[in-house]
Amino acid sequence: MIKKVLVVGAGTMGQGIAQWFCQQGIDVQLTDINKDVLDNGISKVKDSWKKLCEKGKLSAKDVLVFSNHLSAGLESEIDPNVSLVIEAIIEDLKIKKETFLRLDKLINPEAIFASNTSSISINSLCEELKVHRKRNFLGLHFFNPVPVMKLVEIIQGKYTETDLIENLKDWFNKNGKETALCLDSPGFIVNRIARNYYGEPLRIVKNFDREKFREIDEIMKKVGGFRMGPFELVDLIGIDVNLSATKTIWEEFGKNPRFAPHEIQEERVAEQKLGKKTGEGYYVYDR
Repeated sequence: MIKKVLVVGAGTMGQGIAQWFCQQGIDVQLTDINKDVLDNGISKVKDSWKKLCEKGKLSAKDVLVFSNHLSAGLESEIDPNVSLVIEAIIEDLKIKKETFLRLDKLINPEAIFASNTSSISINSLCEELKVHRKRNFLGLHFFNPVPVMKLVEIIQGKYTETDLIENLKDWFNKNGKETALCLDSPGFIVNRIARNYYGEPLRIVKNFDREKFREIDEIMKKVGGFRMGPFELVDLIGIDVNLSATKTIWEEFGKNPRFAPHEIQEERVAEQKLGKKTGEGYYVYDR
């Protein structure tokens, strides 16, 4: 069903998606509008394989095979003959829609189009595409780090063919992922439920305080049984990504206070202290 994948966006999520598909023996082309970001993305994927090899989790042969499945290209260099396109760019409705409209002109008409959005309406993303493309349009929401996290939310829009959803569900399940079928609603399943896990701790601490962050994280792990506390988890996801999803869901629910973003999130993003990827977020990290 899936022979070659185009991953659009070479940031953290795009890197992880590309890596995982390569590890399933699928040819992947990673693309980005920024060459530096693209080069860095390819480098990060290969570094990940190298580290796994050093830890004995992969063999040198595995790394070579996976690397041979990975290629890169700017938008003008992408292969139109792919079976699946996965968009993993900034959580911005306008930019995503413009990207899909450009790709629609470049990619073969039979290809499946998917967005890795964590919260934006699938129906909104494809509303300006032709009917045939809309039938092959859906959400594929992966979770970071993609090669490790098993869950994939498969989001069906109002135009999406049911057979496509079922076929993708079967394919992902056979390849080691666990799928959750979602209707096109704000935050889908995981991000809607998780708003309280991210938002309530901020309302509890009220002000920026790393000792309180650490205390809450430890309580949630030791008592709640969570593998990561809320502040650790958001630093891994990216505070900017988390804030964007929070705002989208908040607005979709008529600015209901229980989904409201917190000023601490806003301040961290304004200062570009976004978590692990920038070296500082709720915590400070070695880079």
